[in-house]
Amino acid sequence: MGDEPMERDNYLALKDLRLEIEREDENFSVCFWIYLTNSTAFPVTLLQKVPQDGSGHSPFLVINEKEVMLFPLLPLNNEAQNSSNPASSSEVPCASVETEFPLEKWVHFGCEVLTDCILLHIDGECVGEKSLSSISEKDCAVNSPGKITLVGGGGDEANEQGYIYKLEILRTTSSIKDHFAKDPPVQLSIDKSSASEIEECQGGVWSIIGGKASCRRNFSLDVVFLDTSDQPVSKEIEVVASLVYLDNGAPVERTSDGEAPLLASFDGIEFASYDKPSKLLHGRASFKLKISQLSSKCQNRLFCIRFHLPNMEIYPFFEAFSPPIRSISRNRNTRVSSTMSKRSNSVPHQVSQSHGVDEDMMDVDQNSSHETKPNPSSKRSKLGQDRISTTFRVDPTLEAHDDECNSHTKTANNKVEDTLMTSSTVDPDNFDEDNSSTDSESIEARNSAPKSTSSSRNPIPDATIFKYCLAGLAERSLLLKEIANSASNKELLDFANQVSLYSGCSHHRNQIIMAKRLVEEGKKAWNSISPNNNRVQWECVVFVIEEHFMKIACCSSRSLTQQDFNLLKRIAGCEEYLTQENFERMWCWLYPVAYTLSRDWINTAWSSTSPRWIEGFITKEEAELSLQGPKGFQEPGTFILRFPTSRSWPHPDAGSLVVTYIGSDYTLHHKLLSLDHLYSNCASEDKDVKPLQDMLLEEPELTRLGRIIRSH
Repeated sequence: MGDEPMERDNYLALKDLRLEIEREDENFSVCFWIYLTNSTAFPVTLLQKVPQDGSGHSPFLVINEKEVMLFPLLPLNNEAQNSSNPASSSEVPCASVETEFPLEKWVHFGCEVLTDCILLHIDGECVGEKSLSSISEKDCAVNSPGKITLVGGGGDEANEQGYIYKLEILRTTSSIKDHFAKDPPVQLSIDKSSASEIEECQGGVWSIIGGKASCRRNFSLDVVFLDTSDQPVSKEIEVVASLVYLDNGAPVERTSDGEAPLLASFDGIEFASYDKPSKLLHGRASFKLKISQLSSKCQNRLFCIRFHLPNMEIYPFFEAFSPPIRSISRNRNTRVSSTMSKRSNSVPHQVSQSHGVDEDMMDVDQNSSHETKPNPSSKRSKLGQDRISTTFRVDPTLEAHDDECNSHTKTANNKVEDTLMTSSTVDPDNFDEDNSSTDSESIEARNSAPKSTSSSRNPIPDATIFKYCLAGLAERSLLLKEIANSASNKELLDFANQVSLYSGCSHHRNQIIMAKRLVEEGKKAWNSISPNNNRVQWECVVFVIEEHFMKIACCSSRSLTQQDFNLLKRIAGCEEYLTQENFERMWCWLYPVAYTLSRDWINTAWSSTSPRWIEGFITKEEAELSLQGPKGFQEPGTFILRFPTSRSWPHPDAGSLVVTYIGSDYTLHHKLLSLDHLYSNCASEDKDVKPLQDMLLEEPELTRLGRIIRSH
């Protein structure tokens, strides 16, 4: 089967089946595939004969719980009428086979009718035969004039639970095998072996870490489109994922923050799962998902994920359900099961190509490692203090992911050198980009946090400060927008210092300090784009976006490219038209980037076109592909600078730079540049800051600037 769209005409509900057979030949076969749901109750009359006037009926093909029976096409008489119940037809000769009929699985039938016998074929093989010699010629409906009419079902509920595929009338016996082998039906199912970051608990329940943006974890799952021989089938169709309740199949409600319960990650950006279907590729669709809703917020009910084909919802074989799911918060003591951890362990000196961009997996680790929550009991071991690259391998069965949203308590004698790059090297296959805010960076943030509160009373209530420290990104965004509308710049600075003090991390300061201008500039930009707050064509807004970006970045010599706008459009999540919601999503990513570029020592790197130190707005995937190249890896030390697409305001690392490079071990590394820490140290010591390009080349593992190879 080639890459072609699905044809609904080949699928038919059993209750809608009506087949009229002309008597062109005494011998014929009725061939079809049948699918019965698990709610089917036996016995089931699949086909029955009805007269032209519609009065009465007699069974033709019947399935008992452990027997399949094919009856001859007898004319209707007083004794045979309304005999769809097999018990009333026990004296009628039939071709039968004892078998336990499977549910929720396609089965092929060939009902061969000859002048002297009937033969029953299942899955291409003849399994039953009955001679009709005991039936007189006048009693055989095959020899009577007119048409033979067959309909589906037998008046019971079974006809509501059955589906027919590729119903045909054949005239030769050999055609039955051909009908069975050619163009078999397909079915959507879940490949459980593909499950990643899922713990399987007692009773087969999947335990998945969900909840707030700062804590919920990515998990991966594939669905496959297989024929009856379990071979993948290529079709140009998309698969949609949604979160439903296990007990009744109803959709799970949005969170209190208005987030969709199930999120899909594409290129590091989160979307409501039903807005971003995954396309089948060679019979397989891969999903990277997050659950924002918690079972504890839904009366501890179990969830499951429903995968289905759009516009084909009426067919149960075009949908698949995951095992029961319990969505839990990260502060539970959780370990990833060894049977459900990662698809494969990575091999040194070999890079596995990412599926899309895995920066969405940065959200959990990096956000949490910057945030010191008020829970000092949970600790992580020190990862090392190499000046540049502290390399560690992730063992999914041992790594304590649940610690990542808690404090990183350290001993007093820890000493961290002032380095530009923070350690973040892991196996590319298992890469949670970035663990770039590592323990060392958390210590830097802790040491640089204010040590005392302002002597004057802070006008922003303490409850708001603590709420911000404990909130997720969505809540922080709403809080900052509200505060920025009324607070002065000084009050925002005091608020930033308070948050840094109580969270033990100074990385929040820039996001808070820039909040007022970000909100104001965003309003101005949107009002200039759409004074009436209507949606606007994307092509009409790119120049306005570019104008505001260049103004904030303090750079008039370098404009945005078409590739830059393409990425901004993906971040906005829009198609042809841009809404205010799309604009705000894009602005929360773009403004921190422009703010970073406005600094003199970074601005020179952005303005440079020969060489081009910062290759515009690119994805992690583009950086990795460019460093690998068409003929294998480039030289060790080759690097590319980029802005991570998953970091949007008010994330502590929004606007940060990541360096992607080839290490001496010929593996890909991704490291976050500690710009805030370096800048604050130089400012406090009244030292000039070197240009970014000079500092990069001082790093021993960075020796050669790479170039982006864009895919077309």
